[in-house]
Amino acid sequence: MAVIELRGIRREYSIGDIVVKALRGIDLDVQEGEFLAIMGPSGSGKSTLMNTLGCLDKPTGGSYILDGTETSKAGADEFADIRNEKIGFVFQGFNLLSRTSAIENVELPLFYDRSGIKINARERAAAALRDVGLGDRLEHTASQLSGGQQQRVAIARAMVKDPAFILADEPTGNLDTEMSIEIMALFQDLNDRGKTVVMVTHEPDVAAYCKRMITLRDGAIVSDIPLPERRNAAADLAAWRGKNSGLSQGERV
Repeated sequence: MAVIELRGIRREYSIGDIVVKALRGIDLDVQEGEFLAIMGPSGSGKSTLMNTLGCLDKPTGGSYILDGTETSKAGADEFADIRNEKIGFVFQGFNLLSRTSAIENVELPLFYDRSGIKINARERAAAALRDVGLGDRLEHTASQLSGGQQQRVAIARAMVKDPAFILADEPTGNLDTEMSIEIMALFQDLNDRGKTVVMVTHEPDVAAYCKRMITLRDGAIVSDIPLPERRNAAADLAAWRGKNSGLSQGERV
């Protein structure tokens, strides 16, 4: 089943008399359970495509069907509901409330739920944190957590409403090598359990942990490559820690 179906997606911006064609007829399917990396140089259209996939921006033309719903025909309220219900966002900068506990940060998306389904928000948030290995950090504030732990909280927050897919924007960009591999191991684990993940990255080493990689250039997809022999992040993490176990924190970073 396709979670994402893009057909002829165009996005154009007008700057004075100049028309900038950020996306030029993108066709893309992402199946349930895929782990897709989106790559490309600066100005290639990565951010515009991410904003389109995340329902943060509507395309100028084309069709975007997300989990069976045609988003381009949605009104403002429905568009927001689609975004809140069907997409879990993970950002480079974590976007956590620094003086708020981990569990309260994860609960936040549930407060904006308009489905009318009654849930125990705290219990659900705690379960999401346990799922990312932070069951013993529920009451720690963001400022009391390492960068990798903060990103785990952000991933738990993205997962708490069981979205159709997780959209990650440079999720390892603010992390050192060890924490970056650790986060990719977590994404691989979630993906192996069936969660669909779409990740924007400029790092080939990070993209190598995905199952498929597309590359953009000048607003068009120029390559779409399956990665059947993707790197194993858990194995890489164990190897890295074994190699660097005798180094100080400063030397390791």
